[in-house]
Amino acid sequence: MSAKPDSLCVAAIGDLHVHQSSSESFQALFEKISQSADVLALCGDLTHLGLPQEADKLANDLRACRIPVVAVLGNHDYQSGHQEQVKKVLRAAKVAMLEETETFQLKDVGFAGTKGFGGGFDKHMLTPFGEEPIKHFVTEAVNESLRLEVALNSLRTEKTVVVLHYSPIAATVTGEPPEIFPFLGSSRLAETIDHFDVNAVFHGHAHNGSCEGKTVKGTPVYNCCRQLMERVHPGQPYALIEV
Repeated sequence: MSAKPDSLCVAAIGDLHVHQSSSESFQALFEKISQSADVLALCGDLTHLGLPQEADKLANDLRACRIPVVAVLGNHDYQSGHQEQVKKVLRAAKVAMLEETETFQLKDVGFAGTKGFGGGFDKHMLTPFGEEPIKHFVTEAVNESLRLEVALNSLRTEKTVVVLHYSPIAATVTGEPPEIFPFLGSSRLAETIDHFDVNAVFHGHAHNGSCEGKTVKGTPVYNCCRQLMERVHPGQPYALIEV
C-alpha cells in the first residue's frame, strides 16, 4: 500500500489477452497486486478477440482483486465488434471503464483514459492529407485525443493519472520495428496530456517496447504491457508506481 498518507500506489498492466479456450488464470496475480497497490489500472487488450465470453473469464478472475480497478479497452477488444458488451461485462464486475464522460477518483487522485490510436510520433506524425482513408485514420487519432481532453478537463483532483492502450510517445515503443511505430501510438495523445498537470501515464500495446519515457513536458510514461513486464520483471509483471 501507499508509503505516504497522501500518496497512492498504482499497479498497472496491459495486454492480458484473455482467451476463451485458455486455461490461464490471473487470480493469483490479482491477489498479489491487491497486497501491494491501492488501485489497479488495466491498459487495454484485456481480451484476445473482443468476445463477451473472454470478458466473463476476466471478470471471474477479478473477483480475487480486493482493490478498485480502472480500465480502457485496446484494439483486440474491438476485434469482433462486441466492445460494448465487453464493457458491460466489466462494469458489472465493478471495473471503472475510463472514457470521455467516465473518470474515477480515489483519495485526491483522478483517473482519466481512452484507448488512443496510431498515427506516429513527433515530426513523423501522419497528417490528414491525400486519400480519404488517410484522413479517416488521422481523424480517429484526433478524436481519441479529444476524448482524453474532455475527461481530463472534468477532473478537479490534486493529482492525475492517465490510462491508455496506445502509446503517447516514441520512447516507450522503442524496441519494436520502426516500420510499425505509426500503428503503436500517436504524439497527439502526448500533446493533450501536456496541456494538463498529469503525474503519470500508463499504456500497453507495444509488446517489445521500452518500460519508461517522458513527454516533452516531462510527464513520466510507463509501458506496462504484460509481455514486456514479464521479460524485464519476471517476479512482478506489472508497473507499480507511487503517485
